[in-house]
Amino acid sequence: MGALRLLSSIMLLGPDLAGPKTVKTSIRLWLGGALLALGFAAPGCVSLDSKVRFSLAAIRPDGLSGPADGLVAVDYEFCVPADAAVLAEVRAIDPTVRISLVSRGRSDRREGQALCLGHTHQPGWREILHRLASLPYIAEIRRCDWE
Repeated sequence: MGALRLLSSIMLLGPDLAGPKTVKTSIRLWLGGALLALGFAAPGCVSLDSKVRFSLAAIRPDGLSGPADGLVAVDYEFCVPADAAVLAEVRAIDPTVRISLVSRGRSDRREGQALCLGHTHQPGWREILHRLASLPYIAEIRRCDWE
């Protein structure tokens, strides 16, 4: 039921049954319910904070971080099932991804998984991280410091 339809149905009750407080309360309840329903209806919507295990605050819009005379891309890694369709989906989202079926990385790649390594120095890096984090088979995305 749309907000206008809800409001008009409440207004039809008349001033005795639907005073200003009732209308405001009803609208707030309807909006709250709608937002709650959207949260349950869109399970693919995740917060970057829930899966990305490093701060994005110091990364510039161009994907670089650090002092002006030493800017670098931020490298990251994550594991996915070692399945051709999964790897194709990941590569379609992030064209910088390099894939290893041997290295364990900080993400502790297990048997049957692929370690994926990407970086932020690309257009739309934040959206790319968000899209990767929304994939159900990616548990976390960690910064790769190459120690």
